[in-house]
Amino acid sequence: MTVLVTDAGFAPDDWTAPIVALAEVAANDAAPSAIRLAPGDDPTALADRLAQITLIAVQFPSFADGRGFTHARKLRAMGYTGRLRAEGHVIADQYAMARRSGFDEVAISDDLAARQPAVQWQARANWQAHDYQSRLRASAKTSARASASA
Repeated sequence: MTVLVTDAGFAPDDWTAPIVALAEVAANDAAPSAIRLAPGDDPTALADRLAQITLIAVQFPSFADGRGFTHARKLRAMGYTGRLRAEGHVIADQYAMARRSGFDEVAISDDLAARQPAVQWQARANWQAHDYQSRLRASAKTSARASASA
């Protein structure tokens, strides 16, 4: 089974339609509503069909393979507004990075969910407040106010 992780915690996987690998889409010129990207796939191959895709699942074969984060960032920069899922070997410590790079959810195995319960994932759910850019901007504003009042 698969457990979905969102900012609200754990939930069962609610996606029931098939998710087709990008290689199969290209080979058969199919137009599925859900596509799976492997780490070596090029997300720009989807550029002309993003509006028709409801879900893109990006595979993480290892927690040490960060190419999926780059795929998510590219897809969002290309204008993809649909459901973006990280699936595979993503760990709780990577949840904030997954959200910041554009993922809506992370799909994990039941085994991983048992080893890293929802509380560990939710500890990283306040991902917007703890990124480097936000801290840098806040620091710059504070410095500017201090300079203006001096």
